[in-house]
Amino acid sequence: MSPAGRRVLDVNDLPDYAFGHRGLMWWGTVGYMVIEGSVFAILFATYFFLRFRAAQWPPGPYPDLTLGTVNLVIMLASAVPNQLAMSAAERFQLGRVRLWMVVSLLFEIGFLVVRWFEQWRLNTHWDSSAYGSIVWVTLGTHTSHVVTDLADTLVLTALMFTAHTEPRRFVDVVENSRYWYFVILFWIPVYLIIYWAPRWL
Repeated sequence: MSPAGRRVLDVNDLPDYAFGHRGLMWWGTVGYMVIEGSVFAILFATYFFLRFRAAQWPPGPYPDLTLGTVNLVIMLASAVPNQLAMSAAERFQLGRVRLWMVVSLLFEIGFLVVRWFEQWRLNTHWDSSAYGSIVWVTLGTHTSHVVTDLADTLVLTALMFTAHTEPRRFVDVVENSRYWYFVILFWIPVYLIIYWAPRWL
């Protein structure tokens, strides 16, 4: 009993981390994905608004399919090491987390290298027309998410190889992997809109 005659609940031994919806990181990640998903929805709506008001779409050659499709394959394949890193983190398997985080990094770097060359084969520039502007902004927005996750993955991977590896870092790895699924998910409609919508509509 406390001096005031009430029981005191001691929470000192409770963990300062939690997986899933019981943790603040989950809510933060999901909230961020909802906000950024809304940004993509606005970009897609803008694309089709401009498309159906244009007499000719695109105003020049179609974007080249090759590198965009290569990046689609890279992005889909990256789900494998991403899931393996996520599963290992949920089991606190440090060695496997290190391995699959490094592999995930290689996929992300590979995607960005291809993206660099891909953007120059869109057959349009950001300042050439409304078509060029919306294509570059949409692709740039997705690229910014890849770069953001790459930076986060680099930091987490480095922490996993130091003495700063603690249980809550495994939660960070899980949420980083969850965010990468968001990046994968939105590359599919971005790819279809940029590369196939001009050919189909």
